[in-house]
Amino acid sequence: MNVARPGSRGGAAWTGDSPLARWLAQASGAPATIAQVVRLGGGAIQQNWLLDVTLDGRHVQFVLRTDGPSSLDLSHTRAHEFAIRKVAFAAGVNVGEPLWLCEDRSVIGTPFFVMTRMGGTADAVRVVRDVQLGGDRATLPQRLGAQLARIHAIRPPQPDLSFLSLPGRSPALDFVAWSRCVLDRFADPRPVLEWGVRWLERNAPEAGELVLCHHDFRTGNYMLDESGITAILDWEFAGWGDAAEDLGWFCAACWRFGAYEREAGGVGSREAFFAGYERESGTRVDRAAVQYWEVAAHVRWGIIAVLQAQRHLSGAESSLELALTSHLVPELEFEILALTEQGR
Repeated sequence: MNVARPGSRGGAAWTGDSPLARWLAQASGAPATIAQVVRLGGGAIQQNWLLDVTLDGRHVQFVLRTDGPSSLDLSHTRAHEFAIRKVAFAAGVNVGEPLWLCEDRSVIGTPFFVMTRMGGTADAVRVVRDVQLGGDRATLPQRLGAQLARIHAIRPPQPDLSFLSLPGRSPALDFVAWSRCVLDRFADPRPVLEWGVRWLERNAPEAGELVLCHHDFRTGNYMLDESGITAILDWEFAGWGDAAEDLGWFCAACWRFGAYEREAGGVGSREAFFAGYERESGTRVDRAAVQYWEVAAHVRWGIIAVLQAQRHLSGAESSLELALTSHLVPELEFEILALTEQGR
């Protein structure tokens, strides 16, 4: 964790009798004093801040989530992410309870929301390696599958999620169209990514029933402590889609963090993950559809990696992390070629 420097957004600027403290008192309906603000790690696009608060005489901790210096076009606004989190929380998904939304830019300069703090760690490398995390590691993949099934139990229409657009022809062909549009804007050619998109177009599955997809459900975006799963994180890309999208994303090789043989997020077998999903959802996983969306996962992450690097190279956000992301692209391209080697 990095303690925010006084004078920066956050830190001393938010403590004491600040506009944020006054807003928090009004939102909670109780006297509020902010003692400390700590910048939390993670979140390449959005920022998370830990607030140490005295609320009505009690010490509590909240997490404030706000925009980073720049964002991706496909990322939700904080108001939309807040609404998605509320629906997921009501559906029984392990997620920090979203408490209060602020769209008044005079408070901290950008929209934000406040949620309960959940303990644990989301550090992907530690999650993969530390068997003390997550409770019974043998059942961790099943429990993760069950969490995803609860998300997918949310189906349209949802009045509180009316801002989410429905897919056109199918989620698969919509993804193909989006990918091609973004690739056409790149200054440099990306032939392997183009091949992956062409393969996805030629092998697109039939559209199934629409569900709420997290669209970034992977190791690194859930938190574990010693007893189990504490929270599912980063809902900024959620939307209506095919359930196999999330299943394929979780099983993609790029999210195993060195534990390549453990095909479900580096923490277990894909069959154990599918078993937990099937038990919770009451539906059978279409293995062929999941394999299709694994190809899509590597194409999507490849495109996003290029976009992230461009944020750094354009000067929009100077970041070593973003600059290094571009070096992932060849590995992703190799996986695309391996997955599509039959050449259909």
